[in-house]
Amino acid sequence: MGAVKTKRMPRAVREQQMLDAAVQIFGQRGYMAASMDEIAELAGVSKPLVYLYLNSKEDLFTACIRREAKVLVEAVRAGVRRDLPADRQLWEGLGAFFAHTGRNPDAWSVLHLQARTHGEPFATEVAAMREEIVTFVTQLILAAAREAHRDPDLPEREVAGLAEALVGAAESLAAWANATPGVTARQAAATMMNFAWAGLGDLMAGRPWSPPEERTGT
Repeated sequence: MGAVKTKRMPRAVREQQMLDAAVQIFGQRGYMAASMDEIAELAGVSKPLVYLYLNSKEDLFTACIRREAKVLVEAVRAGVRRDLPADRQLWEGLGAFFAHTGRNPDAWSVLHLQARTHGEPFATEVAAMREEIVTFVTQLILAAAREAHRDPDLPEREVAGLAEALVGAAESLAAWANATPGVTARQAAATMMNFAWAGLGDLMAGRPWSPPEERTGT
């Protein structure tokens, strides 16, 4: 009898296996220390096949960033229900963010640490993801602020900086939570709400903090 033919794995499935392995190796060892041999071995394929599918180490790392960035953005968007009050929307979005980064620490290491510390083109890929999240958070806060102030024309700049600061703080907190044993996604989200909502809540209520008047010289 002839040899039994095995079913070939579809290229798309095989490529995802390679990306899974690459995210793990890059996330744990760093971009510079990671080797294509390690990635191929973990994926269960030959190194030439990795190069055939993904061209180079740089292209492989870029593909990892793009995939993980897209999944993270989708997770945050899916976590927010627009029919909820503003504080609940922020709570749900933060919960989705910390749950995802907590479940995928290697992916978060790739996005938050590795991609940012190895220059172009990696930093540009992460910046695009971050801009999308900041825009999403800005619109979320803006809609709530306009409703609270009964001002449909409230300028976006009034909340854009808050969204930028909120996303930056959440990124740092996610890195801390992943490095600190026992911190759950819910605890991280609650910490972020306690840090952020006091100010945001006053903004929604029309009570923004204002700096003291500058003293004029005598």
